[in-house]
Amino acid sequence: MLRAPFTRERPLSDLSPQIRRELFGWHSDRLGLDMPIVRYGHWGPALLIFPTAGADFLEYERFGLIKAIEHHLTAGRLTIYSIDSINRHAWMNPEVPASERIRRQALYEGYVEDEVVPHIRRCLQNPGARIGSAGASFGAFHAANAFFRRPDLFDTLVAMSGFYDLAGFLGGHTDGAYFHNPAWYVSHLNDGRMFDLLRHSRIHLMTGQGAWEKPELTRRFSQQLWDKGIWHNVELWGRDVNHDWPWWMRMMNVLIERRFGW
Repeated sequence: MLRAPFTRERPLSDLSPQIRRELFGWHSDRLGLDMPIVRYGHWGPALLIFPTAGADFLEYERFGLIKAIEHHLTAGRLTIYSIDSINRHAWMNPEVPASERIRRQALYEGYVEDEVVPHIRRCLQNPGARIGSAGASFGAFHAANAFFRRPDLFDTLVAMSGFYDLAGFLGGHTDGAYFHNPAWYVSHLNDGRMFDLLRHSRIHLMTGQGAWEKPELTRRFSQQLWDKGIWHNVELWGRDVNHDWPWWMRMMNVLIERRFGW
């Protein structure tokens, strides 16, 4: 169901009037929440981006990343779709027990796979399109989880300053968490079709080594991928590269300019 209030919301940054900015949304029965989505750009392959921490679907616009890559959008190199995360209702909410966090994460994955991806495919007018997933910080976790769970739906991963293991949020509770935690299930992938899809995908892990960054988490996950023979691009930027928006803007620009996946 189209949510008219979204369509009237003004841009949160000085975006070029040439950029198509379309706000949409619907009530997700599985989540019991109204879930908004915003599209930037007229044409080009689709990239779904997940917000950091407990932020919302307009975070990348509010912090200037959309503005920083708007020349790519106007050139038609890609279209971007941004959604809310489940974090404030699950992983970032200390009142929610681990078992319920896991349950809500599973519902969120269903929302992405069975609601968001079909919507993007309708926008692309391509019912079989594989799309990209991207995110920074906690958004990198969600992007990687979406990608590795369903490489039939996603063909590109852009993970910036991320982590890939939820163990620290589980408090020792592991029941039901296995298929929602890339650090666990990626090490045991053995399906031939999955590997074939991954061989025809593009995986980019990028992180800085400066303040608030944890490059060891990227190194650890990268090694898991190499151990499974999964090719990927991994980049550790300098010790002056902090866990912050100016660097994520530069990382995203670098990847788009190299035409990795676009």
